[in-house]
Amino acid sequence: MNIQGLQKLTLLDFPGKMACTVFTGGCNLRCPFCHNSPLVINPPSEPAYSEDEIFDLLQKRKGILEGVAITGGEPLMQPDIEDFMAKVKQAGFAVKLDTNGTYPEKLKRIVENGLADYVAMDVKSSKSGYPQCVGIKDYDTSKVNESMEFLKNSGADYEFRTTVAQGLHTAQDIEEMGKWVAGAKRHYLQQFKDSGELIGFGLQPFSKQSMLEFRDILSPYVDFCDVRGI
Repeated sequence: MNIQGLQKLTLLDFPGKMACTVFTGGCNLRCPFCHNSPLVINPPSEPAYSEDEIFDLLQKRKGILEGVAITGGEPLMQPDIEDFMAKVKQAGFAVKLDTNGTYPEKLKRIVENGLADYVAMDVKSSKSGYPQCVGIKDYDTSKVNESMEFLKNSGADYEFRTTVAQGLHTAQDIEEMGKWVAGAKRHYLQQFKDSGELIGFGLQPFSKQSMLEFRDILSPYVDFCDVRGI
C-alpha cells in the first residue's frame, strides 16, 4: 500500500464512528476542485507510512478508535487494497472506503466480501458535466454508472457525494444528476473550499442560498439529501 498520509483522529470522515483516516497516493482523475493535488499529480513512489505503522497505531488506540477511513487519491488503484482492508477488519475495526467509482469490479468484490462497512462514492456531476469535472476530455461514465447501480442495489451502507463549485456546476447539472442517481439511499452536496493545493484555478464556492436551492432540486430523487460545509 502506498500510504502517503495519516490523520490519527477524525470525528467527521466516518459517519457515527471515531476513526483515523489513511490517505493513499495516486488517482486516475484530475478534478480541478481536488484538495489533495500532491497525492494525485505527483505522489511519492515510496510510502510515507508503512502498514506496520498503521497497525501499531490501531493497536495502541484500541478501545478509542472504532474505524479506519481509507481515502486518497483513489484507494482502489492500490493493488493490495483488499488485503489491507481485510487486515483492518481482522484487527477489529470498521472500514469506510472513499472511491470515485471507476473500479466497479474491485468495488463489487470489496462489498460482497464484507470488507467495507460504509462506502462514500463521488458522483462528480451530471453525465454531460463529467468531462469538465474530472479534467478528462470525452470522459466515458460507464464504469461510474456501473458502480453507482451496484451500490444502489447491493444492500450496502453507502452515500453519494458531489463537491459543487461555481464554473463547474449549474442547476441543470444538479437536476440531470438527480435523474441519474434516482433511488439512491443518500446523497450529500459538498460546498467547495479552496485548500490552497487545488489542481484547477479560479474556482469559487456557491452561496449558502444556492447550495440549499441545489439540495431542493436533488432531494426529490433520493431518499435523503443534505448539504455539507455551508
